[in-house]
Amino acid sequence: MDPLNVLEFEDLARERMESSGFDYFASGAENEITLGENQSAYDRLRLFYRVLVDVSHCSPATEVLGTPISLPILVAPTAFHKLACPEGELATVRAASTAGSLMILSTLSNTPVEEVVAESDVPVWFQLYVYRDREATRALVARIEAAGCRALVLTVDAPLLGRRERDMRNRFQLPPGMFIENMLSEGLGNLPAGSEGSGLAAYFAPLLDPSLSYKDIDWLRSITDLPILVKGIVRADDAVQAVEHGAAGIVVSNHGGRQLDTAPATIDVLEEVVEAVDGRAEILIDGGVRRGTDVVKALGLGAKAVLVGRPILWGLAAAGQEGAEKVLEIFRQELDLAMALCGCPTVADIRRDLVR
Repeated sequence: MDPLNVLEFEDLARERMESSGFDYFASGAENEITLGENQSAYDRLRLFYRVLVDVSHCSPATEVLGTPISLPILVAPTAFHKLACPEGELATVRAASTAGSLMILSTLSNTPVEEVVAESDVPVWFQLYVYRDREATRALVARIEAAGCRALVLTVDAPLLGRRERDMRNRFQLPPGMFIENMLSEGLGNLPAGSEGSGLAAYFAPLLDPSLSYKDIDWLRSITDLPILVKGIVRADDAVQAVEHGAAGIVVSNHGGRQLDTAPATIDVLEEVVEAVDGRAEILIDGGVRRGTDVVKALGLGAKAVLVGRPILWGLAAAGQEGAEKVLEIFRQELDLAMALCGCPTVADIRRDLVR
């Protein structure tokens, strides 16, 4: 099978992965309503295209936080890439390099941050969970900065882990020899064995800091010079407060539908966040992006770029680095075509009047 679109990679991943690992990537919280809404909300939007525009030369190139990228699609932070292919995050960052994009590495990666950055030809950002042990968090931030990451992406929608029932049924665990590599040096690299439900939920329960607040953005800014993006926001007032505490960017995100079920689809709240922030920080969005037309809709509603997570994992599972490269190339081809058909030769031409 030669997939024609990224959704067909999901079928290949389902065939080739162990069911527990596939469910870990695919699942959402509880009834998975938000998981489905993230995608279907894009389908409800319409593109009112322009005609008689010279689109003989189209370019999806743009920049985020001043960094040039060849297309407005970033690799979202997702955990445990070695569940999808043996090379794990190294395959992913090579694919991002081929695409000329950038990768956001998860705290929960199976590959140390130093190795991923060393392998990359493009900027790497780091998604950060704040642990109750602030010294462990401080040490990790120092490592991230020393490794050469260009930004921190602070996840704020997980004071506790959402109820992911597929993981509970499967008693999800990492296979032997697979670790949370970035936390091994702090003695926090293993999921607890023998847990009744999800091993990840058992890992996070005593470690994640439920007291996380806006003052912790201030604390992070005091210990690093890296720009900080705040990921997990669906409300305009939260976005404004994050910016007032120094956030350089906002990622409109509901954690891929994996935290609070019946939370709104991210594309449905994007515009109000953009309007509230009013240019004081860059706005990115994740959740449900599956087509080039989805990217156009997100940019039309004010996002600087989109983050893509599950499709990259499907590509890895289907064909390793080559599969992830193919996923990004399909997105590029679809985006190029959608821009041309919308009468938008550049990303700057994708404006609010396109989307209704």
